[in-house]
Formats: sequence, C-alpha cells, structure tokens
Amino acid sequence: MENGEHDDQIGEMSPDLVLDQLDLQSQMKKDIGPFAILCVGFNICNSWVGLAATMVIGLENGGSVTVIYGMLVVLVCLGCSALTMAELSSVYPTAGGPYHWTSILAPAKTNRVLSYACAFFNFFGWLSITAGVVIQPGQFIEAMRIFFDPDLAPPAWQYFLFYQAVNILALVHSIFLQRRIHWVHDVGFVFSMTSFFVIVITCLSRTSSYQTSEFVWKNFINNTGWKSDAVVFLTGMANPNFMFAGIDGAVHLAEEVTNASRTVPQALMSTIVIGFVTAFAFKLAMLYSLTNFDQVLENTTGVPIYEIWYQASRFEAAATVFISILLCIALFALNACVECSSRLTWAFARDNALLGSRFLGQVHPRLQVPVWALCANSAVIFIIGCIYLGSSSAFNAFIGSGLLLQQCSFAMPAALLLWHGRSDTVLPKSRAFKLGPLGWVANLITLLFAPLITIMYCFPVELPVTGGNMSKFYQKYKTSR
Repeated sequence: MENGEHDDQIGEMSPDLVLDQLDLQSQMKKDIGPFAILCVGFNICNSWVGLAATMVIGLENGGSVTVIYGMLVVLVCLGCSALTMAELSSVYPTAGGPYHWTSILAPAKTNRVLSYACAFFNFFGWLSITAGVVIQPGQFIEAMRIFFDPDLAPPAWQYFLFYQAVNILALVHSIFLQRRIHWVHDVGFVFSMTSFFVIVITCLSRTSSYQTSEFVWKNFINNTGWKSDAVVFLTGMANPNFMFAGIDGAVHLAEEVTNASRTVPQALMSTIVIGFVTAFAFKLAMLYSLTNFDQVLENTTGVPIYEIWYQASRFEAAATVFISILLCIALFALNACVECSSRLTWAFARDNALLGSRFLGQVHPRLQVPVWALCANSAVIFIIGCIYLGSSSAFNAFIGSGLLLQQCSFAMPAALLLWHGRSDTVLPKSRAFKLGPLGWVANLITLLFAPLITIMYCFPVELPVTGGNMSKFYQKYKTSR
C-alpha cells in the first residue's frame, strides 16, 4: 500500500478487512485467544529469567545501581516502544509488524527501501535472539557439570552439539506439534510464574544474612578504566535491557489471534507490566540474598546466578534444581521464539521480498504452519551455531546484536508516525488503542533509544581497549563461556 491510500475508517474494520485493505491475505487459522497470546509474549521475554542469565553484565558495570536503576530506564524506553507498537497493531494487525507499518507510513519514494531495511533489522534481530536462546540449554547443562567438577573445561564442540540438537528438536516440534499443543505456551507461563515465586521465597528465607540497603540501592562499581560513570552505567544497562528482548512477539502472531486489534495491544502491555514486576522483585531478592559479591563475579560455571543461588540457599541441590528450572524455561521460550520468528519470515516471503518466496510464503494445509519458513530459519540458526566453533566471541557478538536490531526496527515506524504528525489519516480516531498526547512522547523516546543503545552497547567495557575486551560485553551475553 502506498502512502496516502489509507481509508479513514480502517480503525473500525475487523482484522480480516484490514488485511484486505492492505492487499494481504492470511492463510492462518485464528485460534489464539487473549490469554494464549499473552503467554506467548511473556514466554519469549521471560523477564526475570533474562535478567538471571545476564546479571553479571550489570554487576560488573556499575554494580547494583546499574542493575536497579537501569531497569527503570529500560521500563520507560521499552515501555514506550511497546505503547507505540500497541497503537499501530490496533490499526494494522499484521504478521509483518514493524516493517509493514513502515511500508504503510513511509513516503512513496522511500517506501520500499525503508520497509526492506526495517524488515531486515527485525528479521536478523529475531534470529539473533532465537540463537541466543538455543545456546542456553547446553550452557546450563555444562554449568551443572562444572559446578560439581570445577576443574572441568568443556570444549567448544560440546556446546555446539547441544546447540544443534536443541535447534533440530525445536524445528521438529514446531512443524508437527506447534498447532496441536498450542497450550504448551500456557504451561510455560504458569511454570515460569510458579518458579519465580519458589526461587524468590527460597532465597530470601534461606540466606544466612542479607546485604545492606546501602549495597542494594547505592553501591556503584567502576573498575573499568572509564572516567565517566555515565558510560559505565549505559554499557551495563544492557543487562536490564534483556528483560524485554523479543517484546514484539505477540505482534507477529496477529493474523492468528482472535480480535487482534484489541488482543495484541493488551498482550504487549501485559507483558511489559508482568515482566517488569517479576524482574524487579527478582533482582531485589537476589541482591539482598547474595553473601559474597566477589565469588559471584569469579565463578567458574559461566552462569553467575548459579553462585548466587548457592550462596542464598546454602544447598548445592537447591541451586542445581533452580538451574534445571532455567533450562526448562529456556525450552518454553525457544518454542515461542521459533514460532514468532517463522511468522515474520513467512510474512516477508508473502510480500515476495525473499529468495524462494514462492516456497517460504506457503502454509502447510494440514499442519497449518509455514513449514518452509521454519526450515529456513532453522538452517540460518544452524549456520550461526557453526560460528561458535571458530570463535565464541564472534558468535556472541552476533547474538548480542539482537537488542540493537530490534530497537532499530521499532524506531522506524515511530519516526514515521512523528513525520505524519500522528494524523488521523494514519491513526484513525476509531482505533481500539489510543495514546492521545502521550503518543508523541512514546514515539519520540522509541526513536531516540535506538541510536543511544546502538552506540553505548558497542562501547568496550574496559580501558585500555584490546582485541579481547572490545567485545567483552558480548562475551558475557547469555552467560556464554
């Protein structure tokens, strides 16, 4: 659809009529309800788990100040991104999400270039995030081995084999079982929430002593060589940023959701609220429960939260059970990531924007999933995993870029909304989700956050800069060793 061809009544249309207005055809069954789409969105982010896996980034770059107050900054910035997407999805509920919105909002002369750029930002962002989840089960398994045998040093090929095994299992599940047992997302949500309460209560009740409020709320650490504490804070803020990695998951299932123009915005907002509340409570509980900060930073497992749980529970078995829980939650998250990323690939192919679009844009008539899109994504994930054998730093640098790429894809439609002056032409008054004057603030913050993190998250976290520490942040992404 070219810019300026918008129907003033588009906000009153059903999602199916909106797709017709946008000259799109959905082959998907609409069988995902409000609770199910919330579960999918939450399972991808799993905010408290994302923070648990990357906690050392914040602790080493600013300490508890970065961990706690960085979460508030991220809440505002990613919350604004979610608000922007919620408003757009209430008008244009399509599986393409940001790149479709960019195509609709962009001027005719730049329409194709901008929508392609946004699509590839979103596409590779999702592949990066998915690859980051695929590597986790193997890391957690190896961490448990190292915990009981500290002298153990697993070679890279063992992580690689775990990675590819998980990748293949996820593909098989997504092709043959995804639509048959969609309730698995509901189970994942309930399991994550139950685990959250069990772990938090256990750590707070079992710890031998609590850290002081001075340590939790005011302890700022700068051993990086940077003179500016602001630089240290902003580079360390990547840790709280992970609590909303993949926040647009619900958007890419819009064409399979009942009453998507209302349900998808609700899922986005619920994911933000539930994610922040659980993540903030989890971080506070862990900071108050840890007893030896230096041991956390120097742990040999590659999973620092393992040491925190051991210190808090004072019981090896309890800490190991908690890591096993993280492993299970990672599998639930992976299931949701694979599903959402495949819908983005399918939507992109439906627009004839990829090589092999004739195949990638198909939906299997019996299985009701985009089989070719799933296979293509899995093949790319397989190739990304091969990078790990040559250089774990290069692998981690790629998957760490997911945060930057996803924010850039959110920023493009936000910028175009501002360019349109948020007019009724592109945001009909009858839309289901309205931001009003707050929309200007939300769109602007969404736009400005993209260049900020693109610059700051690429900074070396230590001075002087060497070939090894230039990408040290990425080396710690998702606890990769």
